[in-house]
Amino acid sequence: MKPYSFNIRVQYFDTDKMMVLHHANYIRYFETARTEYFREEGFPYSEMEKEDFQIPVLGVEVKFNDPAVYDEVVSVSCRLVKLGPASLEVDYEVRNAETGVLHATGHSRHGFTNHDLRPIPLKKRLPEIYEFIERLYERDKDL
Repeated sequence: MKPYSFNIRVQYFDTDKMMVLHHANYIRYFETARTEYFREEGFPYSEMEKEDFQIPVLGVEVKFNDPAVYDEVVSVSCRLVKLGPASLEVDYEVRNAETGVLHATGHSRHGFTNHDLRPIPLKKRLPEIYEFIERLYERDKDL
C-alpha cells in the first residue's frame, strides 16, 4: 500500500521570478493532499464541519531538497503519522511524477476543535469521526 497521492502540474502563477515553485505553494499542495485524502476516503472536510468539527493547522514545516519548476508534473503524497485524543500529525512528500526526484518533505500538526476553535476530545465527543481517522492512521503508520 502507498500513501495517498495526486499529481499536479506546476503552473506559471505558482512560480517565482526564477520559474521555481514558490516556497509557500508547497504548503498549499500539502493542504490539497490532506483534504483530498479525506474526501477520497469518503469523509470530506465539508461533512466534518457539519458535525461542529474542524482540524486547524497548529504548525507546518517544509524541508526543501530540489526545486520543482514551471510546467513540471509533481506527485504530492501524504500519510497520517500520529493520532492523539485531540490532535493529528501528517507527513508529506513532493516528487517529480516521472523521475521520482524528491523536491520537498513536510509535516503538519493539527488540533481537533469545534467551530469556536475550542479543543475537543474527539474520541469522546465524536467517536465515529475519531474511528474514521484512526482507521486511516492505522493503515498509514507503517507505510
